[in-house]
Amino acid sequence: MRDSQAWLKLALVPGIGDGALRRLIEAFGVPEAALAASRAQLAGHLRAKQIDALMAGPDAALLADSLGWLGEPGHHLLTWLDEDYPQQLREMADPPMLLYAKGRRELLARNCLAIVGSRSATPQGEANAEAFAQVLSAAGITIVSGLALGIDAAAHRGGLKGAGSTIAVVGTGLDRVYPARNKALAHEIAEKGLLLSEFPLGTISAPGHFPKRNRIISGLSHAVLVVEAALNSGSLITAKLALEQGREVMAIPGSIHSPLSKGCHALIKQGAKLVESAQDIVEELAWPAMPAGVAMPGGGAHETEPLLQHLGFDPVSLDQLSERCGLTVEALSAKLLTLELEGLVTQLPGGRYQRL
Repeated sequence: MRDSQAWLKLALVPGIGDGALRRLIEAFGVPEAALAASRAQLAGHLRAKQIDALMAGPDAALLADSLGWLGEPGHHLLTWLDEDYPQQLREMADPPMLLYAKGRRELLARNCLAIVGSRSATPQGEANAEAFAQVLSAAGITIVSGLALGIDAAAHRGGLKGAGSTIAVVGTGLDRVYPARNKALAHEIAEKGLLLSEFPLGTISAPGHFPKRNRIISGLSHAVLVVEAALNSGSLITAKLALEQGREVMAIPGSIHSPLSKGCHALIKQGAKLVESAQDIVEELAWPAMPAGVAMPGGGAHETEPLLQHLGFDPVSLDQLSERCGLTVEALSAKLLTLELEGLVTQLPGGRYQRL
């Protein structure tokens, strides 16, 4: 706790960001030495305003709240000097010097795969993200994502169902949950997985926080899988960061008619690996073979169901489907309801249906 207090006394000083903190640790070795340094000793490493702020110290209430938070079970402060600081992050050009963690810290040492995608995902996209995450987690791979709605949340749900579990990297302080709709999911991740943030307690959501968060998502991971993404999606920013960090980028193709497939198709055109099954990912990264008996997303039962064959994989209206298969709309509605209850079909806005 003494080490944590020294780190917090440095990191919570206004104007002392990762760059300044890194210079201080490189110069003085440990935060205690930096805190004990004179103005003259600090002058070669900080600007005058930063030295003034350091001498004044951090906000006392925030420091006390942070230390109180750290005293609770399962709460951790992960620093650059810790032996279990992830090697993947050390390889980044701008690694976080300090991370707040809540949950299973040991997950940071696992093989990690990032799964990201659209917040406004289709039912098919969410189903794919959850299925891939579940199978890969069953193989011991930890799923990393950003706790956003849509693909992120689905990936976390799938990860929680396997031994690999999941890590959520967030853009707020760990005493807050954003978006609020994922509060229950965040609590489950804190119990069974790991919540991670470089932002101090009390930090609220802000647009500039998410690109910073994304570099940690990709940095922690051996590869990034994009499930659904529009051409201007933040997920493509994560993919770009992954490439800059030397990580593999993979993408699941989708319908040529869906705007949420455009980003994935663009990545594939640029050289991202086209992924159709979890085995594709394992083989690409030379990870251990999937456990015997584990089903792979991308196949599925009911392949001989004639209606599914007529439905295809693109959204279709009842009238279009009726023309394809020759059934009345009434008969179709009954069969589609059965398939929907079995999780094989979903109804979309506008009365259209799509195969899952």
